[in-house]
Amino acid sequence: MSGTGGSVIPIAHVEAHLVSYDWPFMVERKADIAAHWAGLTARKPAMFNGKVLLQCRGTVEGGRFVADYFQTDYASFIAWNRWGFPATDGALIRNGFAMGALRSRDGAFLMGVMGAHTANAGRIYFAAGTPDPSDVTADGKVDLAGSLIRELEEETGLARSEVKVGDDWRIVQSDERVAFMRDVLIDLPATEARALIRDRLARQTEPELSDIMFARSEADIDTDRMPVFMQTFLKDAFSKR
Repeated sequence: MSGTGGSVIPIAHVEAHLVSYDWPFMVERKADIAAHWAGLTARKPAMFNGKVLLQCRGTVEGGRFVADYFQTDYASFIAWNRWGFPATDGALIRNGFAMGALRSRDGAFLMGVMGAHTANAGRIYFAAGTPDPSDVTADGKVDLAGSLIRELEEETGLARSEVKVGDDWRIVQSDERVAFMRDVLIDLPATEARALIRDRLARQTEPELSDIMFARSEADIDTDRMPVFMQTFLKDAFSKR
């Protein structure tokens, strides 16, 4: 997850729908994508070519973010990401994902370090994942709030009952991605919250995260391992304290 950081925008509501869209990149680069995926899985056999959802439209409209999503496969998504988000038909394709900005009782943000077997090994950010078909409701909406909770539980082991989730969103938007951030509070000091999550990770068969780190101020931002959009979000949050 590299690229430009974008800007932080407060949003009251997200309205996202699944639509049909034929992504030219997936067709035009089919052979290249297959070769790229073969190379990735040769190095990291645990990677799985499942289905994911990407945005083909997304705009801020009067305090709301309105978006359309389409389904593709992970191999095409990761190739598009690694090759610098190439455009094909002029549509603004973006990775629009939800993140729980996990914060401790004493004000520190807690983030995961991605495991060595993952596509983004060593990178640091809040628990998150590109939406997938399980996030689509019966009426065709993409449930980003639900995706946030699912990813938080899967990656950190924290149950929904152990945290308090905020209502509003802050988005970090750029040409290639939209990170939908929502405050998630855990009623423990940062050191205890980190120890709890690390204990939960130790119980998982193949955890996505290798460790948990926390940031109390801008001085704790890791400019080498944190994607720029994470740095943008943290700088903005710390400036408002």
